Amino acid sequence: MRLPVILGAMLCLATSGGAQQDTATKPRPAADTSHATRESTKLRVYLDCDACDFDYLRTEVTFVDYVRDRQDAAVHILVTNQETGGGGNEFTLTFIGQKRYSSMSDTLRYVSPPAVSPDELRSGLARVIKIGLVRYVARLGDVSRLDVTYKVDSLAAGAAAKKKDPWNFWVFRTTANGFGSGEKADNFVSLNGSLNANRVTELWKTNLTFFGNYGQSRFELADGTNFNTYSHSYGLSDLIVKSLGARWSAGQQASWTSSTFLNQKRAIRFAPAIEYDFFPYSQSTRRMWTLRYASGVNWFRYQDTTIYNRISETRVDQTLTTSLDLKQPWGSISSSIEGAMYLDDTNKRHLVFFNSLDLRLFKGFSLFLFGQASLIHDQLYLPRGDLTDADRLLRQR
Repeated sequence: MRLPVILGAMLCLATSGGAQQDTATKPRPAADTSHATRESTKLRVYLDCDACDFDYLRTEVTFVDYVRDRQDAAVHILVTNQETGGGGNEFTLTFIGQKRYSSMSDTLRYVSPPAVSPDELRSGLARVIKIGLVRYVARLGDVSRLDVTYKVDSLAAGAAAKKKDPWNFWVFRTTANGFGSGEKADNFVSLNGSLNANRVTELWKTNLTFFGNYGQSRFELADGTNFNTYSHSYGLSDLIVKSLGARWSAGQQASWTSSTFLNQKRAIRFAPAIEYDFFPYSQSTRRMWTLRYASGVNWFRYQDTTIYNRISETRVDQTLTTSLDLKQPWGSISSSIEGAMYLDDTNKRHLVFFNSLDLRLFKGFSLFLFGQASLIHDQLYLPRGDLTDADRLLRQR
């Protein structure tokens, strides 16, 4: 975060005779003193927001002073966000009073529509930040420069209430991108695309996804021959979840995929699951701790015979996952542990641990740690035989 540094200098000019004596003995004008007082009594604010445009906010929200450490602030604004069912984002702005405002706290929300432009997003956040800061600024005692306006549009509100959603809560997204580079001796092309259909209501969540990618490389070797290689993966998946209350939910996930890298001609999975949230969903932007259990059936068809002498097989597995996400004034934690095993052979299992920690220890000093560790013993798809040097270097298998 960059903060401008303003340096002030005073230059005294002396004139001759009585004029010099006059200027030295006269007090400063009252207007100058009151201006300095007002500037020094601005509300000190610490903005804790990953999605905010700080330079823009400094030009739009000018009635506060921004500080670089939360301990120096009178108000700590903690901004968290999550994606909405309609494809936008819901921002939760928590105004945490400190020092003389320690008994005052507020929570406001701003929901951005889908496909919102960056300028519209930062403008909407700035408006909500202004509204949230008004009560704190009013406590400073000088409200002569504050005003409140309220826009009433009853006709538009009535029309919006009667309007029905022709898409019935469904949101569709499609993405496509490509990349290529080349020289005389080598070239590379990569193509990716996806199609997603998403529907979220108070009781149900449905997500359907189709994806595909293709990569091709060509190399001219020292002996003049060409070496060509390609890889692809594609598939589709669905997720259907029903809410069973404030903390419980149940559903199923199914997928059909193909991948040359994983030696899988077909990989089909169907897995019912149940999840418990230790915190209410209404607090999900600030804290979330979930425990999820799933048991699924897997059908594999391999491109080449595996190291276990299989060209196809059916396996039943179970997975237990716990995840913790916290966003607090002292920092943030994102951590998860996943354990899985095949029921017919418990020696085929994996354990994956992930953790990201960002702590503000004291003024001007923060600690960030990131780590991931995996114990993997369930790579059933590994092909039999030795890999060539080209496969290893190009990560084809």
